[in-house]
Amino acid sequence: MPTEPLSRGRIVAAAIDLIEREGADAVSMRRIAAELGVGVMSLYNHVPNKDALLNGVAEAVLSEIEFTDDPDAHWTDRVRTQARAFRQIAHDHPRSTMLVVSRQLHSTAGLLPVERALATLRSAGFDGADAVRMLRMFIAYIVGSLLREVGVTPTFAPVHNRLVKAESVDPALFPEVSSLAPLLDQCDHEAEFEFGLELLIQAISVHAARREGTR
Repeated sequence: MPTEPLSRGRIVAAAIDLIEREGADAVSMRRIAAELGVGVMSLYNHVPNKDALLNGVAEAVLSEIEFTDDPDAHWTDRVRTQARAFRQIAHDHPRSTMLVVSRQLHSTAGLLPVERALATLRSAGFDGADAVRMLRMFIAYIVGSLLREVGVTPTFAPVHNRLVKAESVDPALFPEVSSLAPLLDQCDHEAEFEFGLELLIQAISVHAARREGTR
């Protein structure tokens, strides 16, 4: 069976696969060439350098976002849909998504999610400054949730090991930790994400109402 011709798409896909296995630090042009079984110089016919390759990874991941929100729906429902869509690609490509949020992308794929989110917030009546702050807040929340979910950060995020062993905690010194140890040792990531998302949406709804009341 003939080998698929080398292309930018194949190179980016190989980089995504490597990042998900070993992290972004593992990526180099030489390593990607080895993964594809080609000479390293052949990569430069499709990708000029490593930085462009990493941008390609970020753009490929972002292009998987499915914008299914209804433009006629209430803005809070649209925000929920957009946040969940971003979380889904983050769930599918957790390590590559960390790369997405660390790079400044000016391509269509990079700017479209930002445009959609800002347009939704602006249509709700928020001024530009508030819309940008809220966008950053939601991104921070989604990324933080992802880090906990995939076990990159262990704080209050039980993955494989118990966070708190109730029998080893002195209830006199740590009465709350001791009593809540069973809850600290379990985490329904879907429920946790939805709980936090609702708190954020309720908070900005209150903010919107307060601004309206001062006019």
